[in-house]
Amino acid sequence: MQLTFDIQAPKRATNLSINSDLLKQAKEIGINISQFVERSLGEQVKRHKNAQWLRENREAIQGYNAEVERIGVFGDSWRGKL
Repeated sequence: MQLTFDIQAPKRATNLSINSDLLKQAKEIGINISQFVERSLGEQVKRHKNAQWLRENREAIQGYNAEVERIGVFGDSWRGKL
């Protein structure tokens, strides 16, 4: 997974509210809560940024796809001849 944040940025303490039974079970099986939350949060941020990029570039993508439909792509005439 490509990271979307600076892994060298300093850590910052924060407060989280987590179901106490779930937290207890996670600790019992050795889940590092900080690492898990950071990884999960990073995945959510990446998904959000990808979706935002697609929304912002939807018109350009649709235009490109229409051009490809109309004229094809470079190398189409060579496809299957090699």
